[in-house]
Amino acid sequence: MLRRSFLTTATMASLATAKSPLSHKERVDLALQGKEVDRTPFSFWHHFGLKTPESHAKATLDFHRAYRTDIVKVMSDFPYPKPTGKWYELKPLDNPFPQQIQALEMIRDGLKGSAYFIETIFNPYNVAQKLSSKEEVARLKKENPQALLNALDVITQSEIRHAKRVLALGASGVLLSVANANKAELSPADYKKFSEPFDRRLTEAVKGSPLTFLHIHVEPVYLEFFRDFPAPVVNYSHRVSGIPIATVRKSFSNVIAGGIDEVDYAKLTPAQLKEQWQAAMKAAGRKYILTPGCSVPDQSTKEELNKLPGVLNA
Repeated sequence: MLRRSFLTTATMASLATAKSPLSHKERVDLALQGKEVDRTPFSFWHHFGLKTPESHAKATLDFHRAYRTDIVKVMSDFPYPKPTGKWYELKPLDNPFPQQIQALEMIRDGLKGSAYFIETIFNPYNVAQKLSSKEEVARLKKENPQALLNALDVITQSEIRHAKRVLALGASGVLLSVANANKAELSPADYKKFSEPFDRRLTEAVKGSPLTFLHIHVEPVYLEFFRDFPAPVVNYSHRVSGIPIATVRKSFSNVIAGGIDEVDYAKLTPAQLKEQWQAAMKAAGRKYILTPGCSVPDQSTKEELNKLPGVLNA
């Protein structure tokens, strides 16, 4: 579904005359257009680490229903298949994550159209690191850069096929996780050569999807790489990056998703969460979705997780 039809098919009831809260979808649609909402749409997430599509789907749906998220961000914990030979001697795969596809189909059926859901995709450089290790990828980059580029190209082809399969089954976008746009992972020159072209190809492949998130672990000098990526939503951690939301707003017309400190989430009081929400909303403007900068701690208790929806729905 293209962005235009996604927005025009939603019910755009006047907030002035509304007698009941907006639905999850209505709230998200209005935020995407920069229009007034009854309250800020939000989502948050953490890894479940489950081993079967059935358990993964159930945990995802249970989380959404328990915490009343406006967007269902589906985690992706099934690994990219390893080759029989050297890790970097890869061939394109038509369906690299079949178990994830099964889980997504069950999540779609369980939602019954009540909320939008998006799939998580880790960028090709991160997939390469998971197939081997950070050290091995760094070694290959130095000793045989073309072999690494070839592997990243194949991973990109496979992930594009997965992304298109995901959209075809009903997802409203993907969350492309880019964890290496910082000096701890790659220099700007190396990011430009070994990651940016593949990350861009993935977002270009899903261009037109209305709810694709560009999720970036970023430092200020890397922001320029992402200015024209065709993703309607940019999501990042102001806590880890040190980049104020107001700074991102000056450079990006996208919807901004973020504002909640994911690092110390469990320690934050409801009053502190409300303060973070209101500050982020003021800086981002109406094109804003409240989320953490990344996953909240996996070990968060139900009481800790309930704090954020409690603040929003108070």
